[in-house]
Amino acid sequence: MILIGVDVGGTFTDLVVTNTESSDSKIHKIPTTPEDPSLGVIDGLLEVCGQFDINPADVRHILHGTTIATNAVLEYEGAKTGLITTAGYRDILHIGRHQRPQHYSIMQDIPWQDRPLVRRAQRLTVTERLVPPNGDVLIPLDEPAVRAAAQQLRNNGVDAIAVCFLFSYLNPAHEDRAREIIQSEHPDCFVTTSHSVSPQFREFERFTTAAMNAFIGPKVRTYVHELASILTRQGFTQAELHVMGSNGGVATAQMVTEKPVLTLLSGPAAGVMGGGLSGQSVERSNLITFDVGGTSADIGLIVKNTYSEATARDTWIGGYPVMAPMIDIHTIGAGGGSIAYIDDGGAFRVGPESAGATPGPAAYGHGGDRPTVTDAHLVLGRLIEGRFLGGEMNLDLPAANRVIDRLAGELDLDRAEAADGIMAIINANMANAIRSRTVQKGHDPRGFSLVAFGGAGPLHGVDVARILGIPEVIIPPYPGITSAVGLLTTDLKYDAIRTEFQISNQVDADRLTRDFDRMQTELAIQFKQDGLQPSDITYHRSGDLRYVGQGYELRVPFTTGNVDAASLSHVFEVFQSIHLSEYGHIFEDSPIEIVNIRLTGSGNMPKIKLQSAAASRDSQPLDTRPCFFRSDGILQQQDTVLYQRETLASKQRIHGPAIILQKDTTIVIPPGASAINDPSNNLLIDTGVQK
Repeated sequence: MILIGVDVGGTFTDLVVTNTESSDSKIHKIPTTPEDPSLGVIDGLLEVCGQFDINPADVRHILHGTTIATNAVLEYEGAKTGLITTAGYRDILHIGRHQRPQHYSIMQDIPWQDRPLVRRAQRLTVTERLVPPNGDVLIPLDEPAVRAAAQQLRNNGVDAIAVCFLFSYLNPAHEDRAREIIQSEHPDCFVTTSHSVSPQFREFERFTTAAMNAFIGPKVRTYVHELASILTRQGFTQAELHVMGSNGGVATAQMVTEKPVLTLLSGPAAGVMGGGLSGQSVERSNLITFDVGGTSADIGLIVKNTYSEATARDTWIGGYPVMAPMIDIHTIGAGGGSIAYIDDGGAFRVGPESAGATPGPAAYGHGGDRPTVTDAHLVLGRLIEGRFLGGEMNLDLPAANRVIDRLAGELDLDRAEAADGIMAIINANMANAIRSRTVQKGHDPRGFSLVAFGGAGPLHGVDVARILGIPEVIIPPYPGITSAVGLLTTDLKYDAIRTEFQISNQVDADRLTRDFDRMQTELAIQFKQDGLQPSDITYHRSGDLRYVGQGYELRVPFTTGNVDAASLSHVFEVFQSIHLSEYGHIFEDSPIEIVNIRLTGSGNMPKIKLQSAAASRDSQPLDTRPCFFRSDGILQQQDTVLYQRETLASKQRIHGPAIILQKDTTIVIPPGASAINDPSNNLLIDTGVQK
């Protein structure tokens, strides 16, 4: 069976094709087409089929990581969106929770106010009211008012509408009926309901999540439909298109067009999955995934083989709160295209602004005229002219020298010192980002391995690890396309949630059992529609718990089967343990509240199998060249050995300074570090830091 993973990044679109029967895998990279990413996707698919003699009709699955939804939010380029909500609650999207990003600043950016997903003129109200705890109808839905609101929004040119009523997570009847009315009045409109994307309490976050789903909905729906149509026209007639979700699983194209908010961390989530695959293959259970591309660096955490999931207090995209299942990923503006400059205060900075794919760094020879991290690498000798992307892309050293020289003049430094300064700043920025996900959350990074990937991750991995005291860096077999590989490690994955509000001293265990069973029935129906057999599906239960009176919850696993006193006692014990680990204390006598229960269903998908390293003689160096490295505080040129990664033998050890070349990235082994080619085909780098 032939599978293809396609991940669209800010600079390159990465592809990996694998045959599950032979375990043979091939990789390919092409420049991203920002004006229409689907063009790059189709071109890449046709190129890999042509290069590797694959009939498009033989491809069975195309798994896609996309930035369409994320970019629509970050660039504020979504649909003209309307909102229909409960009378008296028109301004929830604007007011929020009176929590400001910067508590004491009067000059700050508050995204939901400065860049509203729904402008106030398009926020309309209707009379209705449901009441807790069971969602009983206190005031019936005013259907004529809903019809009039739909007509008004249609006449205003609104392309998407979010329906958000109070307490709809307890009873979706009013939202469902409103949706039916809107679709009858405005059939071309993208309509979303808050309970369908986030059936849980917290009105501001639920309303914002629904509004974001509507804001990005038309753009994502158009993209997915057009991509699926083009795939069919280009001969991929047997291929099922799946899109990576933020939760670490893939979803069908149909699901994504209905709930595009599920794909906001599509590409970064695939990267964490790919990094986890490399960690598993070398039996490392504590990993920091370090995905550095052309525009950004994404950091994920895997503790005891478990992916960290974002909580309600951590899920923000572009400054907007989002209550959707997500792997906990921290992103900063740091990558190969990050621009170095002197700010208005005279400080030397790197990023977050990026040269992107167009024009890109000066080294790419496409007209870039500002110094970037990639230019600095080329000037220092760590990127090799004529050997970039396997020789498919020439690098322009004179252009890189010019932009670095201009910066060096402003800093009163020589060329190499200016380039090395760029490295020091960008590495410090990335190390600080990792600290925020480890040290500040109670994890000692020295007990982890750093999995460095992305086009630029292996260039920086050892330097960043040394700053943090991390003794080992793992470089996956295909580091530049690890996110694309991660797409081929995932399962079809859906989540369900119910808000409970039950306290430990008076829990209705039968109600919890019924609600878990109902959620499983709902997910089973969805999996059946997707063509999966019950034997291919596994379910995982969990809950959001807190002490009574706390504002946020902790995720706690539940056991399978009926909920009873014994299983609940275990759940509460685990909560105490997690609370102690997270906050350093517990309240033994305080009652515990079960706020939400969750069910995650995973449907088994065919997966990639990594090939083993060749058991041949040690590879001989390609060449030796001078490169700049800093040793004992002194920046100087040192003779650096070049190797081709594909020719490395199993267990071959390489001592730094060395540079290992492969098509999708360049790996830097600085002085004092050494690397061994593990039989799993991962490169294990000893950073020289004492364990």
